[in-house]
Amino acid sequence: MTFAQLIGYGVLTVVVWKLVQRRASRKARLLDVAGPEKEHWLKGNLESIMGDGFQYCIDIAADYGGAVKIPIFFGQEWLYVSDPRALHHILVKEQHIFEENDSFLSQVPSIAQTCNKLIFGEGLISTLAEQHRKQRKMLNPVFSTSNMRELLPIVQAISHQLKSILVSNISTHHPIELDVLPWLSRSSLDCICEGMLGYHSAALDTEHEDEYTDAIRMLSPSISKTVFFRPLVPIVMRNFSLYWRKKIVDWLTISWLPTQTMRNFRELRRVVEIMDSSSKAILQEKKAVLQLPTSGGTRGKNMMSIMLRANASSSDADALSDTELLGQMNVMIFAGLETTTAAVARALYMLAKHPYIQEQLRTELCGAMAACQVPDTDHSHAKDEHGARLSYDVLMNLPLLDAVVRETLRLYPSLPILTRRTTEATSVPLQFPVRSASGEEIDAVQVAKNQRLVISILAANHNQAVWGKDASEWKPDRWLKSPQGVTPGDKDPVKYPGIYSSMMTFLAGNRSCIGLKFAEMEIKDVLATLLPAIHFALPSKPDDNGNVKEIHWRMSGFHTPVVKAPAGDGETPQLPLDMRLVRE
Repeated sequence: MTFAQLIGYGVLTVVVWKLVQRRASRKARLLDVAGPEKEHWLKGNLESIMGDGFQYCIDIAADYGGAVKIPIFFGQEWLYVSDPRALHHILVKEQHIFEENDSFLSQVPSIAQTCNKLIFGEGLISTLAEQHRKQRKMLNPVFSTSNMRELLPIVQAISHQLKSILVSNISTHHPIELDVLPWLSRSSLDCICEGMLGYHSAALDTEHEDEYTDAIRMLSPSISKTVFFRPLVPIVMRNFSLYWRKKIVDWLTISWLPTQTMRNFRELRRVVEIMDSSSKAILQEKKAVLQLPTSGGTRGKNMMSIMLRANASSSDADALSDTELLGQMNVMIFAGLETTTAAVARALYMLAKHPYIQEQLRTELCGAMAACQVPDTDHSHAKDEHGARLSYDVLMNLPLLDAVVRETLRLYPSLPILTRRTTEATSVPLQFPVRSASGEEIDAVQVAKNQRLVISILAANHNQAVWGKDASEWKPDRWLKSPQGVTPGDKDPVKYPGIYSSMMTFLAGNRSCIGLKFAEMEIKDVLATLLPAIHFALPSKPDDNGNVKEIHWRMSGFHTPVVKAPAGDGETPQLPLDMRLVRE
């Protein structure tokens, strides 16, 4: 037996022992709430939730209500929550009791916090308590509307470049099929790198090679391939010194271990090391520019420069360290790339499915461009064919565009579920009563210390009691028909605590998405740029075997489009759409 194998068996032994201890301690404090039967003796129902479980996540809330008992690994039970009052209690009122979920393997430190800190550094998604509050205090003003106005020309230039690339693939008004997903991903990466970091990534230029942007694109797939081993990280972090932790990583990533798992670890380590070194170089470059005499009177047109200026003017107690600043860089990139790409892709897909709404939106956009042209005084950015582009206020307030984006983000949140853990025993109040395990009606659920919860953003956004009987239907006009100042999800006294139109897509409280304004602006600008020039439709041409491509959206972490068999493999991320130039 090799030394690396010995280490592996040792860690596995500790894991099994922890699981046995945890199961024994929980038998006396099971959740007293109804839920589905266990589907598997070992895995419980976890695979149904985590593995392409879009419909399952909606159905269990519809069947059992806003608080459901879910069996998972080794007889454990998680509380699956989507009730409005419960989510307000968890995310806003008593958020200090409900921390980021650690894991079923260890108490401290948490899996989410530990793994995120190892990969991203000390950014918002890997910090807790006072450190997290200090970071939010610093960063909230950075993402202000006035700063978004300054960043819009950068996003517009990239959107126009994306449009030019797509249009170049269309020779006539006859439709051609093209997988738009890689281009949407590259466009989103450019928007984040240039708008957030002030780094010229040139991802839309396929001939341009950049080690940093290549590493960013590989980060999410690399994390997904090693996610099964995340529960082991807190054990190693807690029981081994820094020296031995580095040694274990070295042993696990040595080249003579030929298994695919070890290759995945090596790739993740390579990606993280490239991102770390590149981020440090970018940060030092931005700090050096900030010190130049000529930089004092101008504001940097990227979030990193704005953040550095705000940080430099803060007191020592409020200022962020270089380590924390690096963490924010990595978090902004990761949090924005996959989520925004998925949102734009889903919006185009839904518009392709609903050509009448697509045409209505195109009419609105063309009318706005004709009526409200803003001269392009910054010649470094691309112009559209009319030599003008929409202002920030016009772009963000177009009624149908706003409705399409809101309805898409409501029905298909980029992050469908997330987890929490209780730090003490407590009671979770409910807006709508549910059934206990014995069948009695209850309006609160008692939970023990270290109870794991699944917060279902997806089920909350599909809740018929809040959004109506047609809650699971894509109907942008629900936002147009709602009285002014009232969102469709407001039914007094029932309301979700979400920061975005009462939906839970961008969460609530101090853990809500800080980049909401940037993401919304980017999504709207891409749609506003593409739709006046290009008509999108679902694939229609049969392949050599007579099969027409049918798109399926897999829910595994993020929503990912794939092509169902037999026309596709059901695994490879892709979004083939028929495109043609818009007729005059």
